[in-house]
Amino acid sequence: MKLSDFSIKNYQFTLVIFFLLTAIGISAYQNIPRTEDPYFDISAFRINVIYPGADPREMEQQVAKPIEDALRSLDDLKEMLSTSRNSGGVVFVRFNAEVDVDKKFDEVNRELNSIRDSLPAGIQKLEIERINPGFTNIIQYSLVSETASYADLANYAEDLSEAFERISSVRESESWAYPEQQVRVSLNFKKLAELGLQAADVARVIQGESLNIPGGPVEEGARRLNVQTSGQYRSVEEIRNTVIAGTGTGGDLGGRLVRVGDVADVQWDYENQEVMARFNGQRAVFVTANQKDKRNIFVTQKALQETADEFEKTLPHNIKLERGFEQYKNVEKRIDRLTFDFGLAVTLVLITLLPLGLRASGIVMVSVPLSLLTGLACLYYAGFSLNQLSIAGLVVALGLLVDDSIVVIENIARYLRMGYNRVDAARLATKQISLAVLGCTATLLFAFLPLLMLPDNAGKFIRSLPVAVVFTVIASLFVALTIIPFLASRVLKKEENEHGNIVLQKLMGLIDKIYTPLLHRALQTPKTVVTASLILFVASLGLAPLMGMSLFPKANTPQFVIEVGLPPGSSLTATDTVVKQVENKLSQFDEITAVMATVGEGNPQIYYNVFQQDKQSNVGELFVQLKEYNDDTPKLLDTIRGELKTIAGANLIVREFENGPPIDAPIGIRLVGPEIETLRELSAQVERIMLATPGTQNVDNPQRTGRSDLRLKVNFEKAGLLGVNSAELDKAVRLAIAGANAGEIRQSNGDAYTISVRGPAGARSSLSALDDFHVIARTGQAVPLTQLTTLELDDNLNSIYRFDRERAVLLTAYTRTGYNTEKISNEVARQIDEMGLPTGYRYKMAGEVKSRQESFAGFGTAILVTVFGILAILVLEFGSFKSTLIVLFVIPLGVTGGMVTLFLTGNSLSFTAMIGFIALIGIEIKNSILLVDFTNQLREEGKGLDESIEEAGRTRFLPILLTSATAVGGLLPLALQGGGLYSPLAWVIIGGLISSTFIGRLVTPVLYKLLPPDLQRT
Repeated sequence: MKLSDFSIKNYQFTLVIFFLLTAIGISAYQNIPRTEDPYFDISAFRINVIYPGADPREMEQQVAKPIEDALRSLDDLKEMLSTSRNSGGVVFVRFNAEVDVDKKFDEVNRELNSIRDSLPAGIQKLEIERINPGFTNIIQYSLVSETASYADLANYAEDLSEAFERISSVRESESWAYPEQQVRVSLNFKKLAELGLQAADVARVIQGESLNIPGGPVEEGARRLNVQTSGQYRSVEEIRNTVIAGTGTGGDLGGRLVRVGDVADVQWDYENQEVMARFNGQRAVFVTANQKDKRNIFVTQKALQETADEFEKTLPHNIKLERGFEQYKNVEKRIDRLTFDFGLAVTLVLITLLPLGLRASGIVMVSVPLSLLTGLACLYYAGFSLNQLSIAGLVVALGLLVDDSIVVIENIARYLRMGYNRVDAARLATKQISLAVLGCTATLLFAFLPLLMLPDNAGKFIRSLPVAVVFTVIASLFVALTIIPFLASRVLKKEENEHGNIVLQKLMGLIDKIYTPLLHRALQTPKTVVTASLILFVASLGLAPLMGMSLFPKANTPQFVIEVGLPPGSSLTATDTVVKQVENKLSQFDEITAVMATVGEGNPQIYYNVFQQDKQSNVGELFVQLKEYNDDTPKLLDTIRGELKTIAGANLIVREFENGPPIDAPIGIRLVGPEIETLRELSAQVERIMLATPGTQNVDNPQRTGRSDLRLKVNFEKAGLLGVNSAELDKAVRLAIAGANAGEIRQSNGDAYTISVRGPAGARSSLSALDDFHVIARTGQAVPLTQLTTLELDDNLNSIYRFDRERAVLLTAYTRTGYNTEKISNEVARQIDEMGLPTGYRYKMAGEVKSRQESFAGFGTAILVTVFGILAILVLEFGSFKSTLIVLFVIPLGVTGGMVTLFLTGNSLSFTAMIGFIALIGIEIKNSILLVDFTNQLREEGKGLDESIEEAGRTRFLPILLTSATAVGGLLPLALQGGGLYSPLAWVIIGGLISSTFIGRLVTPVLYKLLPPDLQRT
């Protein structure tokens, strides 16, 4: 081949290229971003709505449905979900994975803006939030103190957060879990009634006085001055002295002015505490930070640590900074482990090369760092990071990248043993094998390239793995056809022993003693051999139902969360009591180093596919940090689950982090139909089925119980007679109980705080706030609220869930250790089918089943592209369909070994296992190409059919064995220590290579005899 001839002849240029690739690779390694998981855009958005006072039905009809109707016409819409709760809700929209996320964000924003004016005026918040794994926090620190005020904790937390945001690689830093400081105006309803004033009057006056409206500029001589009118409170005393004016009997009663301080207590206070947090049982506030895209987590972490160290020096003695979670430790451990695997793999590869001799092995080993560095440089310049998937891709490539070099160097050594000098041996041997090497590499690339086209978020998640393999294998091909021939022409011995070194002689002796007679016997009964191989293939497929299917495995990180859910309507105090019980249970385990508990909402996002729960008084979450993740961790988690069962009155879910796209829970059933009551009845029946199915735990039915609310029933007849407007009455009651924001107070340092007008301080958020509450009648008379209303207990829905614009209920469950999610889901579905659903109602599988269907949907296309792409290459290379068929027949042989190995190692048919099967197709076909191509060459030289088959089988057995052994050696550490994500992929390829190497070396020659191809090439 001209390329190899050029590299040998112009060795100086080849040396320059060698050092250039090395330098570029080293530079890329130093600069490539390092992250725990790959970054990818999720084409989904979350619309958060706060609508105070609205019940779930009002939220659904007045807010959720209009938003759904506005968004339904957008292109590429995949699904739409909404949850309507008391005083708010969420609408979730997901588009096809490959859309332009920024463009879709603009489209969603445009549609929402078009309907804002038609939505209820009482909506306080309507915002769009991107679902972005890049916003995952890489640290979670805690400021801990039992004695410091929340104001001090908040100030220090904000200072630390601002310091973190000054780091160039930090995207955002936030502080969490403390009530904001505010000025509380606690009204005295009795005094207001005596003076004939209403609570709304006070709020209206304060709000008006706090406005800062510029008076405009004036010119005074040569100077231009801005006129400032009154506005913007700067002290509590100013609020107290504000004169109440407006409706009613006004601001001068009995010859004196009525000020805010006369009818209210005005003090600095905190807003109602909706969220609280603890670190290892002590009161705390959290500070988190996330990293900008394509940055190095180790560089970012160093800057964060230095900033935190300096900040810690400024803390008072009663506040302590605790570093609860730092993601870089997970990344560091993964890289260290995979670096060890890499070193072990290199050692195993080196051992397998001993038959080639030390010099030849050394030349082949040059291709390892050179190909990896070149592949790494391509990754870097293509915008990928060094993460757990790309690292795994490099380890997978390690076992493959030496294949081309082995084939080339082995053929060169064979030519040297035949008596050629080094330069001629390098030129002629490379030329003879170059077409087969190109074909082998092309088939391997076609096995991995379709993986780049896998759809949905699962395809995005694994994309860096096949990219790493493709780049590295292309680099290895270039090295094999340029650097290797050049080095061989300079480094190999000038004369080779005709029989090779002692290792080669022993190995060839075994080949002659075992393989050659077996091949000769197989050629005598070709049909029997082919039939037996097909029987083995069919039998291996029968293992699939026994293994079951799964999506992505556990992440095996030393962190997990415990989700706490109490019945709807539970108070924050009740939730806190349960969370404290969980903390006490966890304190007995020495394996736990830190427990970060949040009450009232979920923990800040610290894993890319687990998002923070919304604020609700009945939810909580504990983020638990372990010393390490090891083989005993699953047992520890099961023990914790057992301990938590003793805590009554709450749904407690121990949730491990999992790889792959986000899912609600492993098992999910979505009931869809028009009527809420019917859905509640059906969900109760399905819940019983799920509870009774072996292997389920933490079954959750959001419609299991409703909630009870107190309703103030207005006597409209009395209210009308007295001239009391019911809408104004509703607003007044809300102000009395929940309060209302009435402007801001701005201190001299520029900090602004909310002014909150509400009922008496001791009675806020309780019914006692209404004891002295009066409304002003048309006559100016103060009428007690109790004369116009009666209290009633009202049963209400906890929430209304909608799926694709239809009402629905989503029931979820988790899988017990040792059970297969697919089998449990199938059993639940079977029982629902037997139960039957009324007309107009149906169910859909959710959870892992749905996610797997979406993720595996692209495998059919990937396999078709792989097979037909390889078919096209083989037809182009051989110019014969018979040769192509002979080569392709090795595929079922590899599948046989892959299925058996997967079954013996206790793995299921997971997403990564399926990737392994696709990759295996290209890897195993390489070996058959070498055999069929050499057989054709021998026949073209005039040798007989059987003689050519046997000589080709014997001659090519060694390079095929060596390439398979290096691939197995490279993948073995990944299979043994790669965890649930990589191990299935590695075991599939290892098992497939073993079966295709040994069985295929008999079946391929036999099939060649049955279907001898035409020797004319195109």
